[in-house]
Amino acid sequence: MNNLRISSIRKHKSLFWIGLCLLTLLTAILSIWTGSVNVSAQQVFAALIGQDTTSTAARIVLFTRLPRTCAAMLAGAALAVSGAVIQTVLNNPLASPGVIGVNSSAGLGVALVCAAAPTAQRFTPLVAFLGALAGVLLILGLSQGTGASRMTVVLAGVAISNLFSAGIDGVITLVPDALNGITDFRIGGFTGVTMRQLAPAAWMILGSLAIVLTLSQQLDILALGSDTAQSLGMSVKPVRFLLLVLAAALAGAAVSFAGLLSFVGLIVPHAVRRILGEDNLPVLAASILGGGIFVTLCDLLARVLFAPFELPVGIVLAFTGAPFFLWLLLRQKGGRG
Repeated sequence: MNNLRISSIRKHKSLFWIGLCLLTLLTAILSIWTGSVNVSAQQVFAALIGQDTTSTAARIVLFTRLPRTCAAMLAGAALAVSGAVIQTVLNNPLASPGVIGVNSSAGLGVALVCAAAPTAQRFTPLVAFLGALAGVLLILGLSQGTGASRMTVVLAGVAISNLFSAGIDGVITLVPDALNGITDFRIGGFTGVTMRQLAPAAWMILGSLAIVLTLSQQLDILALGSDTAQSLGMSVKPVRFLLLVLAAALAGAAVSFAGLLSFVGLIVPHAVRRILGEDNLPVLAASILGGGIFVTLCDLLARVLFAPFELPVGIVLAFTGAPFFLWLLLRQKGGRG
């Protein structure tokens, strides 16, 4: 009987992973194929395999939709995994890069470098990472140095996020041309993203994701609590710092090309954990795929909902994420989190 139950569980998990991979592929295909301009499946295929690179349809596919799809997939994966790591390290289910100010601190770094040295925009992933790291370490210091409750940490994070956002507004007021496409940056969007612009951030995201996956066991131990982790032989402070550095690298790299996307790092890890449980390796792997799917679908909606007019994807994410955050907030206040 137990063997049958184990076999059934394994079968359902296998189906889940197969379905998630197929959904990722289908979402990417839909994103490349669909838009305000009609492009046939044959034209998409011809452009992707290099058979046609000069027609209008091919240029739309190769220089607009393909970079945009890659950007949405990468940003979703990075923010979802960053949220999963931050929630585990801070032991706070309400924490995420957008909620506790990590995204806005990265955004302030990007705004400052664009204002001070417009020609150095290729360094924005690095500067965004440093800004995100400053934000996440500030929250870590607050949560551990003062012994603040989960709710207090989240509220402090919201205040810090607003402070960094005010800093971005100040930079833009003083240097109006600091950020091109500022509306999309503040709300979050992928309009005008190119493969060349995406490349440095993509390498940072892919490298950080690979390292985070190798540290999933350390995350599992850290989730047991600092005292327990230390009793099991873990050097808690260096491991925690390394994980937060990786979470900051992921969030900062995403912000450098996607702007201040919100709620991805909150919604996706929660949804994945409800399905897979608390084991961090499958949670992180599913967050990579689930985050990419979620952001790409929201971006697709933003493109076609009012076509030919286009919404920044951050608006769709806000309408989706705000009710979810309120539900979590009330759940935590009720003592069930």
